[in-house]
Amino acid sequence: MRLVSGVRTADRQLTQQAAARIPVTVARLLSAVEETAEGTKLWCGTAAAMTAFGGRRGRTAAASGLAALTVAQLVSNGVCKQLVDRRRPPKDWIAHDEVEERPDSSSFPSGHTAAAIAFTAATAPAWPLVGALCAVPAALVAVERVQSGAHYPTDVAAGALIGLGAAWCARRLPRLLPHRA
Repeated sequence: MRLVSGVRTADRQLTQQAAARIPVTVARLLSAVEETAEGTKLWCGTAAAMTAFGGRRGRTAAASGLAALTVAQLVSNGVCKQLVDRRRPPKDWIAHDEVEERPDSSSFPSGHTAAAIAFTAATAPAWPLVGALCAVPAALVAVERVQSGAHYPTDVAAGALIGLGAAWCARRLPRLLPHRA
């Protein structure tokens, strides 16, 4: 019980600190990146660019990234949010107006984070430079979800784990399936 209580306390403290201490200019940048990633636009656009300009490596990275993103979205939004009905952080914890724009769905896990991490982690082995570049907005999306009051840090951590698991599946499962000649 002490562990659960400690996690709840840490969730509250980190959420309040992120909402109050991140400078306004940084918060605007975070919001802009999150808006670009909303509905997976950023990741689908990146996949399209990799497919168009990256040759075989680009197509492989894009396919892995989109497969992982799809799995992450299904697991996070289609399964976990339906099973775990967690309320969003209380509005009085958030010291800015952005809290009014958050969704009404379950807080757990962060689907935005799951998608961002899944795409990035699945892309990186096929094209490390693009994976490294994708890691920047993926990290910003994760921070923004807490800063905006949409999620607790544990929601973001769970989303990241789902994303990593989805990337692992997208990279490994095709090798396990029988190949047709």
